[in-house]
Amino acid sequence: MASSLTKDSASSGEKTFFGHPRGLATLFMTEMWERFSYYGMRALLPLYLIAPGGLDMNPATATAIYSVYLSLVYLLAMPGGWFGDRVWGPRKTVAIAGGIIMAGHLVLALPWEGTFFGGLGLVAIGSGLLKSNISTMVGHLYDGPDDPRRDGGFTIFYMGINMGAFAAPLVIGTVGENVNWHLGFALAALGMGLGVLQFLLGTRHLDERSLVVPKPLSEDERASTLRKSMIWLGIAAVFYIGTVVTGVYTLNWLLVPITLAGLIIPVMVLVRIKRDKELSETEQSKMSGYIWFFVAAAIFWMIYDQGGSTLAIFAESSADNSVFGWEFPVSWYQSVNPVLIMALAPVFAAFWLALNRRGKEPSTIVKFSSGLVLVGASFFVFLMPLTIAGDGHKAAAMWLVAIYFIQTVAELTLSPVGLSVTTKMAPAKYASQMMGVWFLAVTAGDCTTGLLSLAGVELNGTGVVALEATLAVVAGIAIFMYRGKVKQLMGNVR
Repeated sequence: MASSLTKDSASSGEKTFFGHPRGLATLFMTEMWERFSYYGMRALLPLYLIAPGGLDMNPATATAIYSVYLSLVYLLAMPGGWFGDRVWGPRKTVAIAGGIIMAGHLVLALPWEGTFFGGLGLVAIGSGLLKSNISTMVGHLYDGPDDPRRDGGFTIFYMGINMGAFAAPLVIGTVGENVNWHLGFALAALGMGLGVLQFLLGTRHLDERSLVVPKPLSEDERASTLRKSMIWLGIAAVFYIGTVVTGVYTLNWLLVPITLAGLIIPVMVLVRIKRDKELSETEQSKMSGYIWFFVAAAIFWMIYDQGGSTLAIFAESSADNSVFGWEFPVSWYQSVNPVLIMALAPVFAAFWLALNRRGKEPSTIVKFSSGLVLVGASFFVFLMPLTIAGDGHKAAAMWLVAIYFIQTVAELTLSPVGLSVTTKMAPAKYASQMMGVWFLAVTAGDCTTGLLSLAGVELNGTGVVALEATLAVVAGIAIFMYRGKVKQLMGNVR
């Protein structure tokens, strides 16, 4: 009823947001400010970790921490969705998540190393809670999947993501690098605070379904979940207190278990779904085909997400970060991708539509394999500035811009397709969980990077970069060459 009223009000002269329900403006701004805080902190994080005025860590440790942090955000998206579905409902979960994120940034703003990782943990937890539920509320604004405004609404919503991501490094990055690191983190807290404030003020425009807990826990389930959580929390606390008391604790005692969990949990989730005897033969076949895409996506994100760590650390030490003699902060490189996304996404959408009308649109498999080959090609390009720096010269900024450009094209080729194929190939029983499974591919890719860093692998080395580039290209070619087998597994999904 609520969504019908929203639709009717939109057509009866009441104020709308670009022709969409007013609630979209609330969610758009919430997501924009959350991404502003997240991407601003993300742009600063690796630079702060290696800076003499920051934590003064070596690049390998900084890359590992950065990769583990990103993997946690996506790993926690699944329990975040669970909280929205079973405990608080989407609206309450998003409000609480925003408060947790803001608190995390405020803790990061404190000039004490001891609180730093606690702040990172809070931001990761809050981001996981918010990420899973805010998109659900966007869907609530429309009359089901067949509402003609639905796709346009999500397009506007995702523009908010990229607007926040574009502005954040320019504002937070500039202040953090040039004025004070902790003031930069404080600006991220301010951004999230504005997001929470306008969310609370605009909740009256949201659909009533966002208040509903779809499948609330029973009293027995609630007690059992709390008991198990406290047991595991107690075990972890005893273990880490023991390592500190005995003097054997190092940062690796925290990072290694998380990276291993980020690799093991995705495998366990896929195996559990694949072995479910309730799935039909067709669903089993689709899951077998989906595993190809999942592994390929993990390889893609392993390379792609190094744009904020490996490439940023290289830029800090070995690039000439200037244009026509004007020097800019290293964190500004992180604005290249979102501005290219905003510029190129409509072009790609029109391009695919034009090819579709002619019956020449590439299949899902071809798009996916192209994205892998392109992200591999970006790291082959990375070999050029690495070679220049190896000769004792500063690499031009445009080399890095070229890498980000290629990776953005690769993202537009692979990421939307991955989201689409995930929903199309999901077994009916796991329809609501499969988007979380897709996020686990990001977790697996980032944890692979983190594990390599912890093992002492120099990710800025030409040999490692060439190996990663080759792996991505070979994986893309392999999917293309075996496209007949994958198509067969996919059934009626194209």
